[in-house]
Amino acid sequence: MNQKNLLVELFVEELPPKALKSLGDAFTQALLKGLQAQGLAGADAVATPYASPRRLAAHVTAVAAQAPDREQLVKLMPVAVALNTEGQPTPALLKKLSALGADASVLPQLQRRSDGKAEALFLQSTLRGAALADGLQKALEEALAKLPIPKVMSYQLADGWSSVHFVRPAHALVALHGADVVPVAALGLQAGRATHGHRFEAAVDPVVLLDADSYAQQLQQEGAVIAGFDARRAEIERQLQAAAAREGLKPIEDAALLDEVTALVERPNVLACQFEKEFLEVPQECLILTMKANQKYFPLLDAAGKLTNRFLVVSNISPEDAGAVVQGNERVVRPRLADAKFFFDQDRKKTLASRVPGLAKVVYHGKLGTQGQRAERVQAIAHAIVNQLRLATVPYTVDAKDEFDVLDSKAKEAALLAKTDLLTDMVGEFPELQGIMGGYYARHEGLRDGVAIAIEDHYKPRFAGDALPRNHTGTVLALADKLETLVGLFGIGQLPTGDKDPFALRRHALGVIRLLVEKNLPLSLHELVAQAVPPFGELIANPGAALLDFFYDRLAVSLREQGYSAQEVDAVLALRPERLGQVPKRLAAVRAFSALPEAASLAAANKRVGNILKKSEGGAAAAVDTALLQESAEAALFEALQAVAPKADSAFEAGDYQGSLQALAALKAPVDAFFDHVMVNAEDAALRANRLALLGALHGAMNRVADLSRLAA
Repeated sequence: MNQKNLLVELFVEELPPKALKSLGDAFTQALLKGLQAQGLAGADAVATPYASPRRLAAHVTAVAAQAPDREQLVKLMPVAVALNTEGQPTPALLKKLSALGADASVLPQLQRRSDGKAEALFLQSTLRGAALADGLQKALEEALAKLPIPKVMSYQLADGWSSVHFVRPAHALVALHGADVVPVAALGLQAGRATHGHRFEAAVDPVVLLDADSYAQQLQQEGAVIAGFDARRAEIERQLQAAAAREGLKPIEDAALLDEVTALVERPNVLACQFEKEFLEVPQECLILTMKANQKYFPLLDAAGKLTNRFLVVSNISPEDAGAVVQGNERVVRPRLADAKFFFDQDRKKTLASRVPGLAKVVYHGKLGTQGQRAERVQAIAHAIVNQLRLATVPYTVDAKDEFDVLDSKAKEAALLAKTDLLTDMVGEFPELQGIMGGYYARHEGLRDGVAIAIEDHYKPRFAGDALPRNHTGTVLALADKLETLVGLFGIGQLPTGDKDPFALRRHALGVIRLLVEKNLPLSLHELVAQAVPPFGELIANPGAALLDFFYDRLAVSLREQGYSAQEVDAVLALRPERLGQVPKRLAAVRAFSALPEAASLAAANKRVGNILKKSEGGAAAAVDTALLQESAEAALFEALQAVAPKADSAFEAGDYQGSLQALAALKAPVDAFFDHVMVNAEDAALRANRLALLGALHGAMNRVADLSRLAA
């Protein structure tokens, strides 16, 4: 079998940068699978993607010039149709054979087999393996059809009549099997061995490829192009770090920006630039965002993480004197920074409080009213949260200067002002800065200690791994804001479906969960949801049950992602614990209990007890009557339960969930003996009711921390 490495490249006009990597990977994988499906590439073939702004390419190892032949058994037709009463072939059979390139001479070779319904005739034939030209043509067409193109373009070919639909106009096609051109065609192009390098800096044009394996090297040496996306990204990162080190600074870390810049250049050249220091008076988040989003620059930070007036540019050209390029980029960024400074200065001329009436003119949702009405609801929910903290069974300690009345007042003030920065020029230009700018403007006005931080933090956590609010007021406000969103949208039926979640309700739910768990707040999730409903009045239906289910589903997913087993999570969440801050301790206790030698037996017994009690439904006595404990095994279980239950309950009340569960280990022997020697469903109704009462007490004692039956195999 003649195996050589294969290269296929499409040379195109500039591809959409945010989609470039996914297009390159998808093209390569689809091409590989197409070749493997036809037997032209083996399972061990290695496919390497290449993607630059003007090309998509794939290199595949060990591709055969001809796929091996393979035997196949072709079903012809039922015997009753294929042969007449005398056993001779019917015209239908002869026609079928002719279509397959055979004739009556193969009749002795036909096989009779059942097809599951009736006896049929089958023809054993040899299917010739695909030639590379044909197989690659098919694989290439399928790969192009399956590309995840964000938006298709239509353009005409040189003949002026034919139209092609693709992500960008294509100008050249390369297909090399070793050093040989494979005669395939795509997008109106015939394959050859010539491609093009850098638009301005290629040493030769076109770049004529020697063979499939010389692709990357020739493009870099002759075409001034680093064809591999990952290789180009690594080179940019290396240059960024080196350039920053020369300045004694560090570049901002942003993987998405690095990916996008990698997709914009073919020959990266990192240059250091600067802007006037006066712009540093503007909040650094504004400057960083405008440099990254609008210019694709990398701001430079000092050792403390503070923005400096230096930044890095990734240029696509490498002139001997880069001064003009540096000056050009410095000239371009200046108006952007000036705009940010203008917005900041203008916004500070109005107080946040003066913007509150304007919220009544901003629609939040057609069915839920304005941002002004929303702010009032968040205020009411925040007040309810503070009261729940005040009355919590487990004392919640706030700062000495921040008693509950003060916390309530701060939370109300922050809730009223939290959305006012939506009306500022800066947030109008950069919506990503909402909350952050509110915090800056609140500090500028000298608002009470903690209010500015709460306004800045009330969107937190914004994403997985994001920091939580830094103070009590921010925690209360973040909870209230997220609960208002969830209750309101669930109340009007705007639930997430499948992968569609336009209002980011899954993220909001995880935010509530993280706040309750990681800050170990003594708050009941059920009460939080219930108290968030009344502020909506008649606008919504009560979403209580559906929203609680949503919370526990999201919590279960989050816990499994953290490494807890499905059984452990199921056991704890089956009890729907209201204080989510207790969940990690309960899980740890369940994990420790599962390691005990008695665990499996007790979990199985617990499951059996639960099933018995479900079937009895109300047949149990109100309490165990010791006079009716006739069997020694049931008396022994009662005595063991009387000894163990107080210890387990005491540990539970003290929050020692592990100790509570471990105390149950002493019940293994009496529980096993009970089921070995006692008939629960006795004929005597009083005995049966008493034994059910005993099992009910056992079930209650065993399932305070978690539903242990969920641990049974």
